[in-house]
Amino acid sequence: MPLWIKICGLRTTAAIEAAAAAGADALGFVFHDASPRNLSLATARDLQRAVPPGVERVAVFLHPSQALVDAVLDAIAPDWLQTDAGDLPGLRLPAGLRVMPVLRDDGAAAAAALPERVLFEGARSGAGESADWTVAAAVARRTRLVLAGGLHAANVAAAVTAVRPFGVDVSSGVERERGLKDATLIRQFIRAARAAEPVRSVEELR
Repeated sequence: MPLWIKICGLRTTAAIEAAAAAGADALGFVFHDASPRNLSLATARDLQRAVPPGVERVAVFLHPSQALVDAVLDAIAPDWLQTDAGDLPGLRLPAGLRVMPVLRDDGAAAAAALPERVLFEGARSGAGESADWTVAAAVARRTRLVLAGGLHAANVAAAVTAVRPFGVDVSSGVERERGLKDATLIRQFIRAARAAEPVRSVEELR
């Protein structure tokens, strides 16, 4: 099974086109006022025109209000909603919307009941802080784990080897400055991640 690769925090058409051309499986659009990658609804709606068919769109939140979630879902109809696992019980979501809860490496994740797919990262989203790969590897043996946090072209191969994740997610690791994606860094990251794709056993594919 090919590694699932998500490029997150996209803010321009050029970045979307670069990520899609390089072979990204999914693109993340951030809706959080404190993030330098935050999008207005109008900008997010315009950017969707640049996303080619077959590339999944992920709406990324952090402790969102119900009103914000409703507005984003109405504006861009994403394929996935991503937010902290603790946010989900307080949200009303439409039936059929795929959800990717965010787990963090506080040690509790390894003992928790796990959904079909999770995103696993460090303590702070979008800060370039590496997750605990040992904890991540334990979670990855139990569900489809998307590894995030502090990844870049120089370390993603080691991360894939250590964790054996279902996928990887990068944001700050492909930026030339905070919030601005770099097409060359995107290509380098995806190339390095693809080269490190693990050979999965029959048991892992079940």
